[in-house]
Amino acid sequence: RQITDRRGFFQFDVKREGNITLRVIASGYQTQRKKVSLNRSIVSVMIRLKAKPKTERSQVAEAEDVAPAPPLSVSIGGARSSEMAPSAMGIGGLGSSSGRAKGKKVRRASVKARRRSKKRPRRRRPTQIATSPIRPKPSPRPSSEEAGQDEYRKIDDNPYKDPRVEPLSTFSIDVDTASYANMRRFIQSGRVPPVDAVRIEEMINYFDYQYHAPKEGDQHPFTVHTELAEAPWNPEHKLLHIGLQGRKIDSDKLPPSNFVFLLDVSGSMRGPDRLPLLKQALTLLSGTLRPQDKVSIVVYAGAAGLVLPPTPGSKRREIIEAFSKLSAGGSTAGGAGIKLAYQIARENFIKGGNNRVILATDGDFNVGVSSQAELVRMIEEQRKSGVFLTVLGLGRGNYRSDTMSELAKRGNGNHAYIDSILEAQKVLVKEMGGTLFTIAKDVKLQIEFNPAKVGRYRLIGYQSRLLAAEDFSDDKKDAGELGAGHSVTALYEIIPPGAVKGAGGQVDQLKYQQRSDASASESDEWLTVKLRYKKPDGDKSTLLTHPHKADRGDWREASEDYRFSAGVASFAMLLRDSKLLGSGPKASQWDMARELVKGAMGQDDQGYRHELLDLIDRGRKLKLK
Repeated sequence: RQITDRRGFFQFDVKREGNITLRVIASGYQTQRKKVSLNRSIVSVMIRLKAKPKTERSQVAEAEDVAPAPPLSVSIGGARSSEMAPSAMGIGGLGSSSGRAKGKKVRRASVKARRRSKKRPRRRRPTQIATSPIRPKPSPRPSSEEAGQDEYRKIDDNPYKDPRVEPLSTFSIDVDTASYANMRRFIQSGRVPPVDAVRIEEMINYFDYQYHAPKEGDQHPFTVHTELAEAPWNPEHKLLHIGLQGRKIDSDKLPPSNFVFLLDVSGSMRGPDRLPLLKQALTLLSGTLRPQDKVSIVVYAGAAGLVLPPTPGSKRREIIEAFSKLSAGGSTAGGAGIKLAYQIARENFIKGGNNRVILATDGDFNVGVSSQAELVRMIEEQRKSGVFLTVLGLGRGNYRSDTMSELAKRGNGNHAYIDSILEAQKVLVKEMGGTLFTIAKDVKLQIEFNPAKVGRYRLIGYQSRLLAAEDFSDDKKDAGELGAGHSVTALYEIIPPGAVKGAGGQVDQLKYQQRSDASASESDEWLTVKLRYKKPDGDKSTLLTHPHKADRGDWREASEDYRFSAGVASFAMLLRDSKLLGSGPKASQWDMARELVKGAMGQDDQGYRHELLDLIDRGRKLKLK
């Protein structure tokens, strides 16, 4: 039996294998029980706390109304060897935050509702693992955050294009999810995220969709899905939904991994949301390692050094001890660290395996390589060796979003932002295959629009991934990577020819160009989606085409995936104050975004979509106050 600290952290040991029952008690909520089978190193369990009826609440809960509880995630873990007995680690709700419920103050509470005597000394709590399922007040912001030192590149909405002049729209896929986690961090701390911190494509791609995956023996490693219906925010427009679903591979069937963790231990990583959180996150990841996997740890501050030489995944105790001994201090020699990490990865290269450098930092590369351009060129050169790069961002007030996103893009990898232990579990445990194992690289999309059906079009998001039309067939042009089990979603807003009046993208009649829409008008296709990709170890791309004909009409008749992605896009555009969402009342637009998401919740086993509803409600209050 454990009582959490005020933030919901707890840890306990289970000295046997088999099944256990986990019971969670919180003041003002119904007691929840969950059977857990300790059949592997880490077992993830999702528990949702349900509020008691007001008549059943305790006297304290009646005096202070209790906020609806976000999901409670519990991780049960431990090594299945003589080195370590099975253990259990609790992971609380989806992030610490502040707020008010029905105009009343949300009080702090522990998962176990037990009164303590003021005279009784407080027991020392075990290692902190996660945040509380009851929302505590926000901790004081560090001075660096108050100074607003986070850096974001300016992002403008993509304009409408005329398919008679520009019939092709070309871009690279993007599987990064950092923007969503960063946005959540802002809203849960009671602040509106900067407009340029909100990347619509990363918010949409944060979530799983119910696309069917390729079957064994299929020619391509992913499937293509398209759907067209009315745009919920403007019934005169259409919204095109494009989805890619990568082949799913069971974790025990993944090829062996050669991971080199490149960890920033400079002075800027001292905060509790930086190195301490990173150490907890990597401890979770260590529980998923197999004997055939190899792990090395390189750190950098004033100088770079090898902390853990290549070690098999079966020696989990050694790996965890190496993580636990890390401490922050010194300046940031990022360039030297990256060089050493790639050297270690090349020396221990596994042919046909997953060879990857995992860089974790707040992005403050202020010593070492003289410029970001030089750093990017070095990463591009290193990727030729077959070693890919994953970048994990941490911290606030010093977050360099564009630096880390650019490094990941150039290193044939992905970028995620870790704002809590739960996000670490999502990125490094639940989605490890998609995050850390690539099934297709340099994936590009090119959409050709039929001018007889399409008067104007605009790509929603992906501003940093746009490509020239000729780049599509150029195998030397770098593009994004798709991981095992990963899905990618993109949206286009389309204006039919009859509704073009007053829309953007207008050009004068050309004098020397002959244009005929006769052949286009004879086709019942709205557009054709073309894709190019390479195998992870290949240099020649493969072409895949997918024409689209059908129009579902009313968006309410569209699929759950379509409606949910439209809701996420609406929410992101509201946070960005996008003028392309329409000129209606803001309150109605917020209602629409919430309606779209709430009506497409699906199964939501992990609670991410329910969390989004809470973020929409909070974002609305922040934006409309």
